[in-house]
Amino acid sequence: MSTSGTVTSVSPIDGATLGAVPATAPDRIADEVQAATLVQPLWAQLRLHDRARYLRRAAQAVIDEWDELLELLVREGGRPRAEVATMELLPAVDTLQWLADTGPKVLGPRRVPVSRTLFPVKRARLTHAPLGVVAVLTPGSEPFATPLGDVGVALMAGNAVLLAPSALAPLAAERVLRVFARAGVPEGLVRVLHGGPEVGRALVRAPVAQVRFTGSDEAGRDVEAARARELHRAAIDVGGRDAMLVLADADPERSAVGATWAAFAHGGQCGGSVKRAYVVEARAQRFVADVTELARAMRVGDPRHPDVEIGPPLAQDRVETVRALVDAAVAGGATLHCGGVVEVPGLAGPALAPMVLTDVPADADLRTAAVPGPVLVVDTVRDEDEGIARANAARGGLGASVWTANRHRGTRIARELRAGMVWGNDHQVTRAAPQLPWGAVGGAGLGRARGADALRASAEPKLITWDPPGGRAAWWAPYDDTAVSAWHALAQLRSVRDRDRETALRTGVMPLARIAARTARAARRNA
Repeated sequence: MSTSGTVTSVSPIDGATLGAVPATAPDRIADEVQAATLVQPLWAQLRLHDRARYLRRAAQAVIDEWDELLELLVREGGRPRAEVATMELLPAVDTLQWLADTGPKVLGPRRVPVSRTLFPVKRARLTHAPLGVVAVLTPGSEPFATPLGDVGVALMAGNAVLLAPSALAPLAAERVLRVFARAGVPEGLVRVLHGGPEVGRALVRAPVAQVRFTGSDEAGRDVEAARARELHRAAIDVGGRDAMLVLADADPERSAVGATWAAFAHGGQCGGSVKRAYVVEARAQRFVADVTELARAMRVGDPRHPDVEIGPPLAQDRVETVRALVDAAVAGGATLHCGGVVEVPGLAGPALAPMVLTDVPADADLRTAAVPGPVLVVDTVRDEDEGIARANAARGGLGASVWTANRHRGTRIARELRAGMVWGNDHQVTRAAPQLPWGAVGGAGLGRARGADALRASAEPKLITWDPPGGRAAWWAPYDDTAVSAWHALAQLRSVRDRDRETALRTGVMPLARIAARTARAARRNA
């Protein structure tokens, strides 16, 4: 909750105030960018392996503060303890350690082979230069591992970072800052700017080298438009209405349990939550029955209790948003098999029990809107072709999954699905695997947030070449007929036709010899 001068953290569990942090005035953003710009060159001068040591220390800081972080993230995010451990803390450690281990290899200099036709002695190397100051904007539903990973990627590439977190999770962002402070990164290299959407908009318009944004579709489009006007870099992830395709030979138990987790983990508020399931006719009835049974068995309540699987929504306005969308779909003919708004003793407000729906009308808003809650729409399809077509019909594509016993069929279908990531017999709803590129296609995002692609996108590729200091290049002026004949002969020598190569050997030997002699004489004069 943001008020004048401060941002207050309020627990969605019981409404208790957890703390408050100073807010950054939007008109101060330029000063923050300038301050980070002054620190960044010192960090950029460090060798890649030295930067990696700081990231290893940051990973250790997460391990050392595990219990404190677990308690805070449960209370501030309303997430079950097991989810915080497996979807926030472990991925944070894995990401930082992977960056430390792999970052120097990905960003380190490498030789680039050069054609010896024109450049017989040239040497070339590709290096990666830091961009400068990177802005990271993240949502409250992914308050720790996502910003920590984005900051880590930017730091490994040699950048300074300005982190603008959601006003729903200010304390989690402060702990991100503390992790890097404990690791010993230079003071001021990582800065947290609180204040919510106003600060985020000001930061997007600020002179930063790159914006890494994770959030809503509408805000993501604003970021893209603002950055494109200035031809500035942006990596954008607005999530997606992820789909799963269940074929007739899919393992019944695994597909049902997997769907339940992928749709309802973190109350369906993850950026990669499954919202749509397309199930072939032979499996549909059992799938709906199994998922409904599993959903009904999920315990909704205070996430501080270890056996609770669904906590309260991150913000209470999400309850009314989900209620309205589901009620409208049911009024239009949909069947709600389980779940809905529930009152749970001890919680500050209503919660959402996992909902499974079928027969949702084609024009229902539930099919197209961002649904910030545990809702799964199941559709029956005739065969895999209809399932692929239905999955691809929706706008945007972050992740999708194919559930089948046939690996070759699953791989073929994965290639046909319009999504940035496709999993076989699993569905990843967060950036839990730092080695794998996380990102979308089809209007659900730009760029990648993890993997080697994210590292390279956080740096500027720079080519460095070297030639001997003496002599002259063969193609330099002055020009003459000898040069024209020599270059024609070189091209013919590379022809796929035998007669062209024979002609080059017959007519081009003398021009090439004269060019070589001319170059050698120039080299001797400068020796």
